Amino acid sequence: MAKRLSLASLWLWLLLGGSGCRAAAPQNVLLLLADDAGFEMGAYLNKYCQTPNLDALASRGLLFNNAFSSVSSCSPSRAQLLTGQASHSSGMYGLHQGVHNFNVLPEVSALPNVLRQQSNGSIFSGVIGKKHVGPAANFRFDFEQTEEQHSINQIGRNITRMKDYARQFLAQAKQSHRPFFLLVAFHDPHRCGHITPQFGEFCERWGSGETGMGRIPDWQPIYYDWRNLEVPAWLPDTDVVRQELAAQYMTISRLDQGVGLMLRELQAAGLADDTLVIYTSDNGPPFPGGRTNLYEHGIRSPLIVSSPKSEARRHETSAAMVSLLDIYPTVLEALQLSPQNGSRFSGQSLLPVLQREPKPEESDAVFGSQSYHEVTMAYPMRMVRNRRYKLIHNLNYWADFPIDQDFYSSPTFQQILNATINGQALPWYRTLQQYYQRPEWELYDIKADALERFNLADKPKYKATLKQLQQKLFNWQVDTADPWRCAPHAVLQAQGVFKEHPVCLTLGHEAIQRPKRRVLTQYEQYVLI
Repeated sequence: MAKRLSLASLWLWLLLGGSGCRAAAPQNVLLLLADDAGFEMGAYLNKYCQTPNLDALASRGLLFNNAFSSVSSCSPSRAQLLTGQASHSSGMYGLHQGVHNFNVLPEVSALPNVLRQQSNGSIFSGVIGKKHVGPAANFRFDFEQTEEQHSINQIGRNITRMKDYARQFLAQAKQSHRPFFLLVAFHDPHRCGHITPQFGEFCERWGSGETGMGRIPDWQPIYYDWRNLEVPAWLPDTDVVRQELAAQYMTISRLDQGVGLMLRELQAAGLADDTLVIYTSDNGPPFPGGRTNLYEHGIRSPLIVSSPKSEARRHETSAAMVSLLDIYPTVLEALQLSPQNGSRFSGQSLLPVLQREPKPEESDAVFGSQSYHEVTMAYPMRMVRNRRYKLIHNLNYWADFPIDQDFYSSPTFQQILNATINGQALPWYRTLQQYYQRPEWELYDIKADALERFNLADKPKYKATLKQLQQKLFNWQVDTADPWRCAPHAVLQAQGVFKEHPVCLTLGHEAIQRPKRRVLTQYEQYVLI
C-alpha cells in the first residue's frame, strides 16, 4: 500500500512539472503612462519627433495600430486602467482634483487593492508620478510617490527624481522577493501654459537649464525648429500650430528619455527578464478634435507591449482592435491572478495577442464613454467603433460642445477663436461652429473618411448600419450598467417595480418641436485674449 502511494505521488509530481520544470513564475508588470500623448514617435512614423527609447521598446515588443482609450479625459482614463471599468461604471465621470472632485464609487476596488487581496500581500504595488484618481482608500498602492506628496512637475516631469524613486521601488521588490506591479505615470506632454506660462505652453522650458528654469540632470533637451515641422492633417495648418508642436515635441523627448531611464533601472536591478512592459497614453493630445473628444485623435492610443518570454512576438505590429480596458485583465493574467467577474469588466487580456495575431472579425469593436472632463463640461457622449464605422451618440446635443481651461488658453484655440470672431479664413477642415454644434448621432466611414468630416447618420444608404451600431452600443451600455443608457429622450427606471426589469420611459421629446439655435453675436461682452 505504501509503495503504491509512493508511485502515485511520483506520477503526480511528474504531471505537475517535476525534475525542476516548475510552472512559470508570475511576470512583473511595468506600466509606463504618458499624459496627453498621441503618436508623436518614430515607431508610429512621425519623422520629426525624436523618441529613440520608445522606438527601441517597440522593436523589442508588439506595437498596436488599433488601440483605443474608452474615455478622453485624464482621471477617468487612469481609472479605466486601474479598475477595468468604463468611466460610467466606475463612477470616475471627470477629473479628480480640485473643484471637480470626481471619485470612483465606494464599492469599486482598484488594481493595487485587488492585487493585495488576491495574493494575500505577496504582490508589491507602486505608483510614481501623476496618480490623479481617488478616493485614496480605493487606490492604495504599497509604494506611492505622486502629486499627493510632491509638486506635479517634480514627480511627473523631473525624470531624474522619478528614476531615483523607481530605483527604490525595484530594490524593495527584489529584496522582498515579491512580483510587482509598478505604474510610472509621466506628466509630459500635458499643457501647463494656463498655469505657469513662464515655463512654456507644455512646460518645455522647465528643467531645461535655461536661465531661471532649473536643470533636470538626466534630461538632454532637444529643440525643434517649428519652421521645419509638418502639421498633421487634423490640425489647422498655421505657424501657431507649428510652434505648439515644436514645444510639444520637446516634452515628448523628455518623456522618451524618462522611459529610457526606467528601462535601464529595470535592467540594472536584474528584473528585466521577468517583467512585462506596457507603454500607452491616457488620451489624445490637447488640440482641437483631440482630448475630451471621441473623435479618432481623442481616443486612439499608442500602445506597445514588450514581453520577456522567448516565444512572444517582437518587432511586429498588430491590427487587433483593443481597448485600454484590456490592460487591467492583462496585468491580472501576467501576475497569475483570477480575472474579475461581472459584465462591467468588458476587457480581455492582451497576452494571447503577444503569441499570435487574432483573425479579424466583422464583430470586432471598441466602445467609448465620455461624461465630463471639468465639472462644468456636462457633455456626455457614447461611442462604438468597429473596423470600418464609428458611431457617436451626443446626449447633450442641444448644447454647444464645451472647451476646457488649458485648451481654451492655448495659442491654437485662441487663433481659431479670434479668426472666427473677426471673420477671417483659417486653414482648417472644420469651422468653430461645426466644432461646437454637433448632431445627436454622428456616423463615419473611417476607412473612406479618416478625418470624420462627413456624417452619414441621416443618409438612407446607411440606415441599416446606423441601426445595427445603435443596438450594439445600447447593449454595451446595458451590460456595463450605464446610468445614461436611456438618455437623452427617456428616463431610466430601475427601482421598485422595475428593479428586476429596468425600463426606459419616454420624456415625450418626440411630441415637442425644438426651436432653432440662437446664434450669439454680442462677443464684445466677453474678454478676448
